[in-house]
Amino acid sequence: MQVAARIAIVDDLGVVGAMAEAAIAELARRRGGAVWSQTDARVGPLDAGLRRELEEPDALVIVGTIDTTVVGYAACHVEPLHDGQAIARVTDLYVLPDARKVGVGEAMMAAVEEWARKRALVGLDAVALPGDRDTKNFFETFGLVARAIQVHRSLES
Repeated sequence: MQVAARIAIVDDLGVVGAMAEAAIAELARRRGGAVWSQTDARVGPLDAGLRRELEEPDALVIVGTIDTTVVGYAACHVEPLHDGQAIARVTDLYVLPDARKVGVGEAMMAAVEEWARKRALVGLDAVALPGDRDTKNFFETFGLVARAIQVHRSLES
C-alpha cells in the first residue's frame, strides 16, 4: 500500500466534491458544527468553488491517495496579514473514514506545508471544532496549536 499526496486536477473534482459534501455533513453534526456549517463551511456548488481554487495561484487543492485511489483532499489559500506577511489557511482536510489512520492526512499536510514554505508564508492556520480531539491532536503533530477560542451563543428558543 502506497500513501501519497498530489495536487488535484480537474478530473478529481467529482470525487473531491463528494468528499467535501461528506466532510460538511460529518462536521455539522459535531459540537459547534451547526454554526460552523453556516459561517465557515464551503458553499455550494462545491465543484465550481473547487474548480476556481484549482485555477487560483494563491490557493491549493491536494488529494490524498492510497495506491492510485483518491481517498482524501485538502484545500488552503494564502491569507494576507496586517503586517504584509501571509499565512496558509487550511479550509478543508478530509479523509474517507475507511482510509483514516494510515498516513493520508499526514501526506496531505506535508504537501500543504511544503507549498506554504515555497511561498515564504509565515504560518499555517486551521480549525478544529470543540471536542474534536482527533483533529486537534492531528494538527498538533504538525506544530499547530490553539491561538484563539471562538465562542457563540444561540438566541433561538
